[in-house]
Amino acid sequence: MRKIKWLLSIITICILTFTLMSCGKQSSIETVRVGEVTRSIFYAPQYVAISKGFFEKEGLNVELKTTWGGDKTMTSLLSDGIDVALVGSETSIYVAAQGSDDPIINFAQLTQTDGTFLVAREKVDNFSWDQLKGKTFLGQRKGGMPQMVGEYVLKEHNIDPKNDLTLIQNIDFANVSSAFASGTGDYVQLFEPTASIFEKEGKGYIVASFGEESGKVPYTTFMSKDSFLKENPETAEKFTRAIYNAQQWVDTHSAKEVAEAIAPYFDDTSIDTIETVVERYKTQDSFATNPVLDKEEWENLQRIMDEAGELPKRIDHKTLVNTKIATDVMEQ
Repeated sequence: MRKIKWLLSIITICILTFTLMSCGKQSSIETVRVGEVTRSIFYAPQYVAISKGFFEKEGLNVELKTTWGGDKTMTSLLSDGIDVALVGSETSIYVAAQGSDDPIINFAQLTQTDGTFLVAREKVDNFSWDQLKGKTFLGQRKGGMPQMVGEYVLKEHNIDPKNDLTLIQNIDFANVSSAFASGTGDYVQLFEPTASIFEKEGKGYIVASFGEESGKVPYTTFMSKDSFLKENPETAEKFTRAIYNAQQWVDTHSAKEVAEAIAPYFDDTSIDTIETVVERYKTQDSFATNPVLDKEEWENLQRIMDEAGELPKRIDHKTLVNTKIATDVMEQ
């Protein structure tokens, strides 16, 4: 009888220990709400961080939702609908220029070039930018990074967007590709995978990369309210570490391996197309290999905004960019 009681006691202790351990694990998991400006292969390292368990390893449960557009993404962040926004760094400048007691801080860069491509309606064997003169160019939304970079690149090639061609930029982002497919424009500025799909279907031909032409810019960055970063320093560090590990993974693995890792996020896109797009972005160094947003990139961003007439005022790098979190993570 004594042996039975002893055995029952041991079993009870084991059950209690397991229960406490399980509760401890559950309580250590922290949820971070992330809003991405769009769903894009361009953001491959973010999806790798989720699918390969880099966030989970840091004790983070990332609730990812697509907030469709810079304005909506920033509104969600400002209204506490999300904790972290993945969006172009220009949005933080717009908010700061309007005045804010709780500024939006860029703390981890994800992409470091423009992600759009120039697609021609007709096949061009020897493309030169001069060929756009006198043509109709279907661009992106005014004030957004794609359009600002587009205008900047045109000017770098001595093309005046307002006088040397017909520039259309009043079509919603979601409808640009369909407008071109239906016959609007001689050239169009498109993101992937649409550019590659158009090429495969014979609807257009990629002739140039805006990312290669514009240089390094903080095109897409993780940002949060200053108050969130100050109140949750460990969470911000864990989040950034997961992103850094994912960036390193993407950098050291093939386009095929990356495509397989992120395929669940792109049900409507073939694995071959995903691989093609990843390879194209890897080739032009679009994926940042670390989360540091440096001063040179920040200044290039403001130069591009200024050229487009969209820079409300110049803001110092140190005012809206926190590099300490990223550098601390990289030094560990």
